[in-house]
Amino acid sequence: MQMSLLLRQKLPDFPWDALAPYADKARTHPNGAIDLSVGTPVDPTPDFIQSALSESANSPSYPLTAGTPELKDAIHKWAEKTLGATGDFSVLPLIGSKEFVAWLPTFLESQKVLIPEIAYPTYLVGALLGQSQATPVAIDASSWPHADLAWVNSPSNPTGRVHSESEFKAAIDWSRKNGSVVVSDECYLEFGDSKTPTSIMKYTNGDNKNVLAVLSLSKRSSMAGYRAAFIVGDPALISRILEVRKHAGMMVPLPVQKAMIAALADEKHVEIQRARYNARRATLAPALVEAGFTIENSEAGLYIWATRKESSWDSVAWLSELGIIATPGIFYGEKGGEHIRIAMTATDQNIADAAARIRSKVSPH
Repeated sequence: MQMSLLLRQKLPDFPWDALAPYADKARTHPNGAIDLSVGTPVDPTPDFIQSALSESANSPSYPLTAGTPELKDAIHKWAEKTLGATGDFSVLPLIGSKEFVAWLPTFLESQKVLIPEIAYPTYLVGALLGQSQATPVAIDASSWPHADLAWVNSPSNPTGRVHSESEFKAAIDWSRKNGSVVVSDECYLEFGDSKTPTSIMKYTNGDNKNVLAVLSLSKRSSMAGYRAAFIVGDPALISRILEVRKHAGMMVPLPVQKAMIAALADEKHVEIQRARYNARRATLAPALVEAGFTIENSEAGLYIWATRKESSWDSVAWLSELGIIATPGIFYGEKGGEHIRIAMTATDQNIADAAARIRSKVSPH
């Protein structure tokens, strides 16, 4: 026991604990706090998805880790239509995408993991849990060193940046030259704004060896509380991952699988949700610009990535005086140290109020 504790790499402090004092300050605002820090959906789960869940509530048996044939078929058809996936590929449901990100290096026994230099913190956490060496890298895969596993993320959390076709193809070329796994986190794929995101699966030319895409229904269908996600890609790799998950009892509950089938069969609710997020960005971004912020990337997804060329904590503190809670970019890597991430996961009214508060500070009269 003592040896295993000594060998385990120390996890970083949970970043949102450091944000707590600024959140406390924001809550003292006379009109209350507007929390734009955590990307948790606030819009209702569509009624037809709720119905699919409740109608399957009688679920006395263990669900299949691999997913029901109906769910696998639904994901497969959706992947062909929406991702442009071709060739031989498999699918696998997940208990949300975060657990997969956190455990994949362990499942694959990866020794070296590449993560984006501005990145979702769980990529690093997963490498640490798996006793892997994590190396931050730039987007251009032609400059990547050898590793067992590399993460790409488009649209990016936190920046909202969208990968180009050439960037995806470079990542695939790196995978093939090194015999290494490349995994594309595409959880915000259907939320394009000024750019339309595409999937890595579109560029494999049907050769999906060592390539995976990770998708989630948390934001797409406002199902974060359901813990519903899935992977698409290399059948051999997914079979290997499935065997570990079966042993570990990592099963998506059957009612959730039924709800996933319903969600994947409908595009209208996704169009509505995309329009909501983009309208909120259009409301808040101009107010930030008036306050001296530069909006960078923010082409898709749920976030505004902004800078005033000051410490991210100074920007967070300035907003907290207005009762607005934002996330410091330093949470996502050293290169985010002068940026903030603002989530569009707040009601239309709260977004409008946040914009008004910022404008009142800039032009009090």
